[in-house]
Amino acid sequence: MVVDRETALKALDGVRDPKSGLGLREAGLVQGLVVAGGKAGFMLEVVPGDAALYAPVRDAAEKALAALDGVETAQVVMTAAARPKLQTQAHSHAPAPSHQTSARVAVDPRAQLHPQAEAERPANVRRVIAVASGKGGVGKSTVAVNLAVALQRLGLSVGLLDADVYGPSVPRMLGLTGKPSFAGGKLQPLIGHGVKAMSIGLMIEGDQAAIWRGPMASSAVRQLAQDVAWGAESAPLDVLVLDLPPGTGDIQLTIVQKIKLDGIVVVSTPQEMALIDARRAVAMFKRTHAPILGLIENMAYFTNPATGEAIEIFGRGGGKAEAAAQGLPLLAEIPIDIAMREGADNGQPAGADSVAGLALAQAAAAVRTLLGL
Repeated sequence: MVVDRETALKALDGVRDPKSGLGLREAGLVQGLVVAGGKAGFMLEVVPGDAALYAPVRDAAEKALAALDGVETAQVVMTAAARPKLQTQAHSHAPAPSHQTSARVAVDPRAQLHPQAEAERPANVRRVIAVASGKGGVGKSTVAVNLAVALQRLGLSVGLLDADVYGPSVPRMLGLTGKPSFAGGKLQPLIGHGVKAMSIGLMIEGDQAAIWRGPMASSAVRQLAQDVAWGAESAPLDVLVLDLPPGTGDIQLTIVQKIKLDGIVVVSTPQEMALIDARRAVAMFKRTHAPILGLIENMAYFTNPATGEAIEIFGRGGGKAEAAAQGLPLLAEIPIDIAMREGADNGQPAGADSVAGLALAQAAAAVRTLLGL
């Protein structure tokens, strides 16, 4: 039997919030509910100081989910977060403003983007680069995996860290299975197509969700970077490629503050909606003074197999124009390649002699030169 979300929510409404007396769903305490593959879980967010009060509620919620037919594993993660107090005009002693002002987003004072003194490369790694995008869905992970393989084909020793803990895709695209071993105080990476790889996806079940808040996810990425045997003192890794999650959030901040980056590769599609977010990513990394190696335009065009005509699904030349505007090199224009898509699903990187493979080889050669390898 497959359990749906509504069934799970009804079960959770049978567990009462000790403060309001309402069911957990009615009280708004069910956050990020995931029901899939025989597993069910959510985050129970409470205010600081109420952890002891809600511990029995968490246990009762897990029992309620576990009792459902079709649920083999139930997990409720309790987190404590301060809820901001809202102040309205009626309850405020402050005078009403005499004129309207524009809304502004305050900068988090903890999100310091200047280079950090403690930033360092993982042990026995010569260079570290990050593949980033401001937007999801532009093929960033596909580019990261294939760029790592292309660098390996140039004769470099290459590692690939899947830093997208919420959507780890590196294991599937490299055809990796099994769990990493632990030896000599370090996690031992798995090897796929000549690339040493590590991913949270190798440590959880394929359909399991990482229901983590930002600090926990950031800590996991930092540990995966530093506690993996990427290379040896006598044979250091030439380059470690980080496949970042999309956006400019906690994980990106942790990486730029804790890991010394030798370069950033920004991925975008040609369309303006993707380029807007690519600009945000470029702006963030420029503030860290990490060198931006260049921009890769992915999904640049699709070749009609019957006529050979280039069909520009997302427009054409947007990445080239943006790279020029930012004063960055355009490392490659990668077409939409059915074989590369099928290969990603089946654990096979793009062929070295395919159109996409040749574009990636061009990008890899440029990256190697820019890194001085």
